[in-house]
Amino acid sequence: MQHPPVAAAAFPPAHGGDAADAKPGKKRGSYNCGRCGLPKKGHNCTVKTPTSASTAATPAPPDSSLSVVSTPSGPRQPPSNLRRALSFDDLDDRDRDRAPGRDLSEPDDKVVADLFIGTDPDLDLDSELCGLPASLLWEVLRRLPPAGLLSAAKVCKGWRETAKRLWRAAEELKLRVPTNVPVGFVASMLQKCPGIVRLSLRMESDFDSTMLACVAFSCPNLECMEISTFDTATIRINGDELGRFVADKRSLKSLKMEGCSNLGGFVLCSSSLSTLWLSDLHSLSKMVFNCPQLREISLQFSCQENDSTDLTIMTEGLGRSCPRLQNIHIASMRLSHATVLALTAAQLRGLRMLSLVLGSEINDASVAAIASSYPNLELLDLSGSGITDNGLGIICNVFPETLSRLLLALCPNVTSSGIQFATFQLPHLEIMDCGMTICDPNLQNPTADENNGKLQKTSATNQHLINQKLIIKHSCLKKLSLWGCTGLDALYLNCPRLNDLNLNSCRNLHPERLLLQCPALENVHASGCEDVLIGVIQSQVRDASAAMENHSPSKRLPDGSKRVRVPYLLSEESPEPEKKRRRIERQLCNVLLD
Repeated sequence: MQHPPVAAAAFPPAHGGDAADAKPGKKRGSYNCGRCGLPKKGHNCTVKTPTSASTAATPAPPDSSLSVVSTPSGPRQPPSNLRRALSFDDLDDRDRDRAPGRDLSEPDDKVVADLFIGTDPDLDLDSELCGLPASLLWEVLRRLPPAGLLSAAKVCKGWRETAKRLWRAAEELKLRVPTNVPVGFVASMLQKCPGIVRLSLRMESDFDSTMLACVAFSCPNLECMEISTFDTATIRINGDELGRFVADKRSLKSLKMEGCSNLGGFVLCSSSLSTLWLSDLHSLSKMVFNCPQLREISLQFSCQENDSTDLTIMTEGLGRSCPRLQNIHIASMRLSHATVLALTAAQLRGLRMLSLVLGSEINDASVAAIASSYPNLELLDLSGSGITDNGLGIICNVFPETLSRLLLALCPNVTSSGIQFATFQLPHLEIMDCGMTICDPNLQNPTADENNGKLQKTSATNQHLINQKLIIKHSCLKKLSLWGCTGLDALYLNCPRLNDLNLNSCRNLHPERLLLQCPALENVHASGCEDVLIGVIQSQVRDASAAMENHSPSKRLPDGSKRVRVPYLLSEESPEPEKKRRRIERQLCNVLLD
């Protein structure tokens, strides 16, 4: 019986094995000892044959060298509990159904694409780890979510080293922090990623100064930070701590924070900050922005009557310290005509988007001041203001060539005639929101209970708001919102590019007085409407879809009296090309009732 060459198969010469690590093959006529390699003459060998030699004599596959090297001497021990102390695995299993949003254990295509970019230059792509090429293992692990990468690091030493390199190469990280997770875990996660430039924290527990210090210490190159709060979580830092953080982060460009009710007052000084979003602000004693590169600012205040923030002083300083502002959004019940005058005096020449929400004291004079100072606005949001149809006329006269988005929700003094005039005078309008504007004063505000009386209610003296008709014919309008327009009686729309229509809670809209000529319509929101009206909407949408699908050619009768549609089978002409027909086809419209 012929035995295979065991030594040559287990240790091929191509791998360059060392003589001290492998037993050389015995050659014919050799005078050296087969155990220790010394000359046999006068030699008494004391080296004993190892007990595992019998296993080496068994036949091996062609690539048995890898299996011999990687096979451990004993059974693999399970990982200790201490190694799982900084893992999110157990927390994700308990909290996956309790909290909405993305979980760390769930894969996210966007996060997977942006989390690990490039290849670590220290990684040897020609080496092999646990039988896998290093380059292949890198591509597999870089597509795992953070929780999956933590689990993969427990497989073996090679995987753990590759995971460390991946953490070091990460540029964007999104973390959900449940209520029972200590600060030390977040700190350890951030220390794994010293190259983080974009950080997003979904806080279900309070964000305090200790957490802020962890972020400042672990992310020296941070450019974008977003902190969102859920349930009862708040941000428990004061304005001085926030100001020091922004001043120390020389590369910070974007800062978005929710739940900022405990700031009290702040002074932000940054030469790199370009985007700033702060929400849930309340009773700020001072607001100073020394950010020459700031281009977008969003300040949302809590809707409480005891708010003592002076918005006039704040807006006066924006023009001096932030001359490059392009987008401004302020939502506060303390917005007034004086605030608008201070904003227009700032002379922000690059302003393109202006949103002043919930300012009931903003009137037509405020609109005139805005129009005279900023004639190049592309977006104007005056929801919750006290403007009338005259203010709409000023908007139409000043912004006919630039305005593409007009938001006038919760404006009780605006009628359907003003809305209809605005759509006629603004040819480039693409988005328009008139929710809760055309309201019946005899009906209860459907959103008053949800917002705890924060939104403005219609006056019972406006009896002219009952049974109004709205006719809109526009070639560029894409989105129209008429939610809560209980005073709307008839609606006629001829908008070939309209793809989204919101008719939620339009209770008094008569089905016989509804006509939708919108062939590109994709979504119609009809929650809270009558069943008859919903049926009419579905019928008109279905008829429009059927009309779009009928692409038969038209021909005149022999006497030339009228045109009739001829099926392709009876037509001598060839049907339309496939590419041309494909452009005509469109997606069916959805009627959403939730």
